Amino acid sequence: MTTETTRTLEMQREEFKNRRLIATPLAGTIVWTALGVAGAFLPTPWAVLTFYIGTGCIFYLGLLISRFTGEYFFDKSRPKNTFDTLFLLGNLMALLVFAVAIPFQLQDPTSLPLSLGILTGLMWVPVSWIIGHWVGLFHTFSRTALVLAAWYLVPDHRFTVIPAVIVAVYLVSLVVLNRRWRALPQQTEAAA
Repeated sequence: MTTETTRTLEMQREEFKNRRLIATPLAGTIVWTALGVAGAFLPTPWAVLTFYIGTGCIFYLGLLISRFTGEYFFDKSRPKNTFDTLFLLGNLMALLVFAVAIPFQLQDPTSLPLSLGILTGLMWVPVSWIIGHWVGLFHTFSRTALVLAAWYLVPDHRFTVIPAVIVAVYLVSLVVLNRRWRALPQQTEAAA
């Protein structure tokens, strides 16, 4: 077994690439679904509050879900991986977007689904690079374009339509991630 000090970055990247990577997207799907439902029934001030709380909880829900998907983020038995740190920093980056969302939302409360919808999706770009797969770029670009379009096209239903768009992008991304994982060599060998 290779020790942590002799594992190259490329070896660590391969280890990261071989993970299923569905815990956080599942959490995002669940939370954005709940936000869309809340947005349909709550007055705007309460919907705003649920959007802040919900998007802030995606990582923590993903942490819980990771225990059930076999991806447990803080598994102490697994060697430390530099790309886990990069992934966690991507999550931190997504939380820091509240610094943009809050002042924009104070000017226009209906801007919140737009700003949080786009900015929290940016963390998919480094994930795409790490795993060497297009799914992260698809997620970020389609999410950005569709959220922006929905924000302009349905101004009276931003708190419901934008979450629906994000959930749809998550569902496509989850299917792609699952297919990617099943096609990995160790999964193909295990199935045989």
